[in-house]
This record gives sequence, structure tokens and C-alpha cells, in this order.
Amino acid sequence: MVLPWFQYAAPQRFYGLAGRLYPFCFVLAALLSVVGLYMGFFVAPTDAQQGEAYRIIFIHVPASWMSMVIYCAMAFWSALGLGFKTRISGLMAQALAPTGALFCFLSLWTGALWGKPMWGTWWVWDARLTSELILLFLYAGYMALTRAIDDPQRRDQAGALVALVGVINVPIIYFSVKWWNTLHQGASVSMTQAPRMAHTMLWAMLLVTLGCWAYAVGMALYRVRGLILQREHDTAWVQALAQSQAGSLNQGDPAESGAGT
Repeated sequence: MVLPWFQYAAPQRFYGLAGRLYPFCFVLAALLSVVGLYMGFFVAPTDAQQGEAYRIIFIHVPASWMSMVIYCAMAFWSALGLGFKTRISGLMAQALAPTGALFCFLSLWTGALWGKPMWGTWWVWDARLTSELILLFLYAGYMALTRAIDDPQRRDQAGALVALVGVINVPIIYFSVKWWNTLHQGASVSMTQAPRMAHTMLWAMLLVTLGCWAYAVGMALYRVRGLILQREHDTAWVQALAQSQAGSLNQGDPAESGAGT
């Protein structure tokens, strides 16, 4: 028995689904992020040790989490594409990569802003920082490779190999503070222990993180629609879509419809 969601492996169906979902994701991302950042910057108490400088965590921590989660999602789609030969899988991995690279850059940048008052320097070759920098290079390498290959199948396969090999770096980033003696502090939020922060801080961080999730999903769905049109440009449904859009534009143009005469 074929599960119903397998129908969305077809680019035409996924294109329509993505078009319905991404506006909702953007609205949700804006609401969650605004509420979370307001709580983090104006409601959460001042940290007893780090003062006001700690508030950078409400951007730094969600960005760091998302930089790892998105790369894992890329690896998932890549494995799915290699295993089931679905065309949409490679496109989803490629659509996720720029957003993951953005969050990775934000993680490093905000980490430097946080590190200067805490450590007295913008950068140290710490295990956590270095492995996060390697993740940024992996994102950049993935995007450069997939854009350099013209053949769609070879592009998807090459990108999938990079994503699957590079995902080994994600657990290294996460466990680096446990495996090595580093300057970077340990995790403040754990699935097995009570949070080591005020509940207001925790809720603010989680709301911003959910906002980042919604943004990442919405941006990937928005971007994949363009990639689908590029990949399927010579198919009948894309040509019919282009003609219908052109017809709609012509009907709204006074010069074409005669409404301006």
C-alpha cells in the first residue's frame, strides 16, 4: 500500500503544496520571533554573572541550533534521494543550504560578539568554534559544488555525498564541550536535566527557536518552488503554468485589455 504523502514526491504536487504552506510559515516565524525577542531583551531578568551581555544568547543559541538541524535535514533529504531516486529530495537539500549557511554565519558572528566581553577576544581556536566554522565551510562547499554541475542527476548525487559525509561534523559540534576542555560553556538546556536558567529566559529562547524553525521551513519551501521551475522548465505543466500566469498579467494590463483607451 502506497502512503498518501508519497504523492508529494512529484514536483508538480510538491510545488502546489509548498505554495500553500510557505506564507503561513513566514507569518508564524514573524510572530514567534517578535514575541520571543521581546521577552528575551525586555522581560527576562539580567544575568547575575554576565550582566546584560548575555542577551545575545536569544539570537546566538537558536542560530547555532538551526545551523546543525538544517544540515541534518539536508543529509536526510540527500539519503532519501539516493535511496528512492526522488527528484524533489535533491532540490529540498539545495533549498535548505543557503538558510543553513545564514544561521551558521549568525552563530559565529554573535558568538564573537558574546566572546569579546566574556573572554576578552573575538575568536579562539576552541573546539566548538572551530567545528562550527568547519560547518560553514561545508555549507559553502555544498552550494559551490551543486551550482558548478549542470547535469541535475550528477548535481544531486554529488551534493548528497557532501551532505552525508559532512553530517559527521554535527555531533562533533554538539559534544565538543564534553569531549575536550574548551572555553565554551556547556549546554544550558538538556533533555535529561532541568534547565539552568530562569523560565522566562528559557521560554524566550524556545520561542525564538520555533520562529527560526518556521522561517527555515518557509524559506526552503519558497526557494524550492523556484528550483522546481528551473528543473522542470521543459515539462508540460510548467509551460502551462507560465502561459496561465502570462494570461493573467495580460488581462490586468490596460494596454492589453483596452481599458486605458
